[in-house]
Amino acid sequence: MDDADTSAPDTVWPRGPPRVGEYAERSRTIEPEYIELFSELSGDYNPLHYDEAVAKASQFGEIVVQGGVTSALLNAIVAEDLPGPGTVFLNVDWDFTAPVRPGDTITGWVEVTKVREDKPITELETEITRDDGTVVLTGTAVCYTMPISGDTTD
Repeated sequence: MDDADTSAPDTVWPRGPPRVGEYAERSRTIEPEYIELFSELSGDYNPLHYDEAVAKASQFGEIVVQGGVTSALLNAIVAEDLPGPGTVFLNVDWDFTAPVRPGDTITGWVEVTKVREDKPITELETEITRDDGTVVLTGTAVCYTMPISGDTTD
């Protein structure tokens, strides 16, 4: 068994164990170049993200960003804010309910719904909204927080 499984959860979380009801959020404006950066990283060159004529003829009516660009905001929240450093997703169940377009500002939030006492596992309610108030992603996530060392000189 590794150290993460035998460590008391309150010694793993850098800021102490999260509490049910705890909440964190971040906002980000989606710049047009994020489409290109994500395509380079992922290989997703769907014409809905690039071709104005194709996108205009679709139900979206205009260029939309990849869902991975949208959901990445939640990666930042769980890794940086709540539960915090050392946290990775174990499971996500997300519905993408509306498009995000270049120039939109999106706000993501997570709320702790359950914290395991035996392991550093946190369950979260998640949501992302556009600046016009439209919900673009909603669902749940389960996260695991592993101990991390501040010493990177190894």
